Parts: sequence; structure tokens; C-alpha cells
Amino acid sequence: MSLQERIYSMLIVSASQKFNQALPELFPVSTFSPVATVTDVSAAKRAVAERDFDFVVINSPLPDDVGLRFAIDVISSDQTVVLFLARAEQYPDAYDKLAEHGVFLMQKPLSKAMFQLVNGWLISARERIRKTEKKTLSIEEKMTEIRLVNRAKWLLISELSMTEPDAHRYIEKQAMDRCVPRRRVAEEIIKTYG
Repeated sequence: MSLQERIYSMLIVSASQKFNQALPELFPVSTFSPVATVTDVSAAKRAVAERDFDFVVINSPLPDDVGLRFAIDVISSDQTVVLFLARAEQYPDAYDKLAEHGVFLMQKPLSKAMFQLVNGWLISARERIRKTEKKTLSIEEKMTEIRLVNRAKWLLISELSMTEPDAHRYIEKQAMDRCVPRRRVAEEIIKTYG
């Protein structure tokens, strides 16, 4: 799937009516959908607890909080990209607290052209996270298979008095002869002897 075909979910945390009215121009529906909008950190926390978002944009300050802690909490989920928009006087402090966590920061005001550039950065960051997630899942699946095969080997050793190399060969041969993954053979052994 190409990037032009991908659609990203987004949460906007902004109390500014002017900013919220400009959202369709800044974040086109063809790329960002759904776009949920909340006006304070409390509502944003509830929204994030209910579902995962690809992007969270925090237009600071907010009525109940600046939003710094919320940005750090959201970015800690490892799958959401966060953009924090700060006023000029707020920017140095926000940068000191957020940059080390991987939060994108921009100083307000921003032009439409700048938002298009920022959208590209956000999408690039999300795609990099997506690739890392796939690698992590594949490693986790491989580790699960290794654990299952090892458990099956130890069951063969204890129940059928096989040596470790014989148990390993048995699982490998069964998988090859039956054209099934080693994991499936291991699961059957565990089911039989476990």
C-alpha cells in the first residue's frame, strides 16, 4: 500500500476555535480520518484510553493544563506520533521537557505550507514506527516458536527418553515430512505429552 492510499487516525487537542475551524485545510480527510477533536487534556486522556491514534496534535495551552505531561504519556505508547504546538514564550521550556521523549515541537503561529511539511514529517515518523512494530512482531513470533519447540523437546526427552539431539531431529523431520511448521509439531507434542 502506497502512502497516498494510507489513512491515519488523529486526535486534536485544542481549545482554539480558530485552529479547530482550520482543521479540514490542515489535515485533509483523504489522509487523516477519523479526526477527533477535544478541547482539554481530561477529554484527551479519555479519548486515548478508548482507542489508539496514529497522531496526537496538542495545541497548547489548554484550559486545564499546558499538556506537557500528556504529550509524554501518549508518546510512551510507542505507536503514536505526537506534535506539540507551543507559543513562542512557552517553546524553550516545552523543548527542554519534550524533545528527549521524541515529541515533535513547533512554535506557533504556523502557515498552511508549514503544516503540509509537518504532516510529511509526521507520516514518515509513523511509517518508521509501523516497520519497527512489524519487526518486533516477527521476533516475538520467532521467540514463541523457539519456546514451544524447546518445551516439546523436553517433553520428548522426559516422556520418551530421547536425547536432546534426537528430540530436535524428530521435531524437524516431522515438520519436513508433513510440510507443516515446527511450531505445529511442537504444539501437538505438548498437547499429547503435556
